[in-house]
Amino acid sequence: MASKTMPSRGKVLGHALRSSSGLGLPGLLVPAWQTFAQRQFSTTTKRPSKLGRTPITIPPGVELSMGDLKIAKSKTSYKPTVKRRITVKGPLGKLELDVPEFVSLQQDLENKTVSLRVEDANVKQQNEMWGTSWSYLTNHVRGVSEGHTAILRLVGVGYRASVERRGAKERYPGQKFLCLKLGFTHPVEEGIPRGVTVTTPSPTRILLEGTDREAIMSFAGRVRMWRPPEPYKGKGVFINDQTIRLKQKKIK
Repeated sequence: MASKTMPSRGKVLGHALRSSSGLGLPGLLVPAWQTFAQRQFSTTTKRPSKLGRTPITIPPGVELSMGDLKIAKSKTSYKPTVKRRITVKGPLGKLELDVPEFVSLQQDLENKTVSLRVEDANVKQQNEMWGTSWSYLTNHVRGVSEGHTAILRLVGVGYRASVERRGAKERYPGQKFLCLKLGFTHPVEEGIPRGVTVTTPSPTRILLEGTDREAIMSFAGRVRMWRPPEPYKGKGVFINDQTIRLKQKKIK
């Protein structure tokens, strides 16, 4: 109880400094008083998102449209959130992106560009989601016009990959499975999600193609989890140009 009523050391030093207007603090107490002074770690002003301000070039054949406000359930909170849905249509398909309510879309038909705006760039959450929404929208525009790809490399003795059908395990009609031999006693089978095309140009190379980059990289991450690259022999599943630094063997 005594600790709650006693003033802190910083307040005591501050009171001593104010009371002695003509006298300064002893040299022994000056460093201690300076540690309690409030420090300004950054004096720069807040700037709007550099990515969010950059216009997005719209390729030929791609159309964007923004819907009205809607209430959506959040996966991380019990409170519902209000969002807008941006629909991106192109030669390769259609994708949808949900953005916060404070994000708006402005199109320039003459220059064939699209810009994202927020209500107040000085608000931390809006400034953060400005660049995030820009990045997702850029990936969607590129996905419906050119498509996304990812390459998985199997490094290891006996590692093989093939695309086959497993009728009893299909989650949707016509689903294919990526069958892997990664040194286990049994083959590994990963169901290919919708919108992702998987081919094997060689037994140790896997090519992933699709319009949704998030779906492609998520599937690649699930495959990589079976054999993450290990640092002693360099064996495992590598995504794109991923490399790993080898370590020396432990010699007792």
